[in-house]
Amino acid sequence: MTRFIFITGGVVSSLGKGLASAALAACLQARGYKVRMRKLDPYLNVDPGTMSPTQHGEVYVTDDGAETDLDLGHYERFTGVSSRRSDNVTAGRIYKTVLEKERRGDYLGGTVQVIPHVTDQIKTFVLSDLTDEDFCLCEIGGTVGDIESLPFLEAIRQLNNELGRERAMVIHVTLLPYIPTAGELKTKPTQHSVKELLSVGIQPDILMCRSDRPIPEGERRKIALFCNVNEKNVIAALDASSIYAVPIDYHAQGLDTQVCKHFHLPYEKAPDLSRWHTILERVTKPEGEVTIGVVGKYTSLLDSYKSLSEALTHGGIANNVKVKLEWIDAEQLEKENPATVLGGVDGIMVPGGFGERGSEGKIRAATFARENNVPYFGICFGMQMAVIECARNLAGLPKASSSEFGPSETPLVGLMTEWLRGNELVKRSASGDLGGTMRLGAYECHLEEGSRVRQIYGTEVIRERHRHRYEVNVHYKDQLEATGLRFSGLSPDGLLPEIVEYKDHPWFIGVQFHPELKSKPFDPHPLFTSFITAALTKSRLV
Repeated sequence: MTRFIFITGGVVSSLGKGLASAALAACLQARGYKVRMRKLDPYLNVDPGTMSPTQHGEVYVTDDGAETDLDLGHYERFTGVSSRRSDNVTAGRIYKTVLEKERRGDYLGGTVQVIPHVTDQIKTFVLSDLTDEDFCLCEIGGTVGDIESLPFLEAIRQLNNELGRERAMVIHVTLLPYIPTAGELKTKPTQHSVKELLSVGIQPDILMCRSDRPIPEGERRKIALFCNVNEKNVIAALDASSIYAVPIDYHAQGLDTQVCKHFHLPYEKAPDLSRWHTILERVTKPEGEVTIGVVGKYTSLLDSYKSLSEALTHGGIANNVKVKLEWIDAEQLEKENPATVLGGVDGIMVPGGFGERGSEGKIRAATFARENNVPYFGICFGMQMAVIECARNLAGLPKASSSEFGPSETPLVGLMTEWLRGNELVKRSASGDLGGTMRLGAYECHLEEGSRVRQIYGTEVIRERHRHRYEVNVHYKDQLEATGLRFSGLSPDGLLPEIVEYKDHPWFIGVQFHPELKSKPFDPHPLFTSFITAALTKSRLV
């Protein structure tokens, strides 16, 4: 019997509902329960695939090829449970499904309405694709009061009634702001937020109150009284020293205990949070430090690289060092001497991206790393720019470019028009839709014997997640390999370059996939672990 926990947010956005949900799931896992996590997003995009990273943050890709909200990255990093397409839905996808049913005549000529048709579709999504999970945690995006979220709130109100208290509960994440002139925390925003939730028929069972300081007992009692919740169910969600301290902190505040009490489950035995204590020990008491320069084009919103920054942290955890990130706008390298900007870093990371803007800066970063023996890690677009750099400066192809930037005499990187997914041939065209048309999800890659990546992974075949529309042209392979650049990872049919590396460089690897999406604090990705090891070696040589 799966129990459902619905997590809503109030007062302001960016309170950390996703992190709170993931931390609670980690606590429940530590008690021996099997969990699944889901995100319900109220925006009208079918998925976040076409949304700007500087507005929405990164797009997280699942093994089965879904482009999803970045919170699913939190879910995977905290629980280790692989997300699926069925774990993220948007209002756009819900309405699209309802309208497709209407066009087919599935509603038998009836008037299609938000209630019951849209809300029924939301409920179907929440309840589907579950097997033996003990808990399913469903986070509702946005803030209570947003007009877009009303159908989702109505759907969980109905589910609360249909499932009953023994199978459903609502956790509301809210804000307790501190007013310096008054010298106290203010509970009124929380009261108004809960009142807004009550106006749509939902009584929260637990309040998670975000605050930068402990909540006095008087305020806690006041919140419980005015919001009609048990005083022990007013949980202080305090700012943490590290996000990996949050499961420990929330357990100390009694969150998972109160959840177990609500569902009449055993709660006396404490959860086994030992792995989180180990992780926190390494994060807070490192034995050294390395500096990684991240050369990107979406640095105005660091959530654009959320999984990347976390994976670098995981590489630091594996090496017991602190990873300091220097965010460098790729366009800056087009104007300044790379040595001035990158001279003090121990490693250079060039992440994925789209479009020509900043591409020359990324190419110059690759040149600097190659010529100065600085560890270089290029991901997706970062790999493509490293290959173009090699073609221009070593292989005698000065016009080498990507067809993504327009017509080229030497289209070293070109648009993929077809590829194999298992036994299925997938086809795309340049004039097709942008949404959901890339090479998405987990694909096999075969690693060359004797290569650095084969040594790092310790296996011949890997499966990594992709999200790209352009690919390095394998027809240039021999010409590029003559310069010392090795194509050390290829698709099973040998047609799609997946990994390149330099034989005579301390650590220079480019990958077409996104390894950051599979890294976890308790299971760091081997490429990030090895990259930070190389950066640490360089820092000790300086």
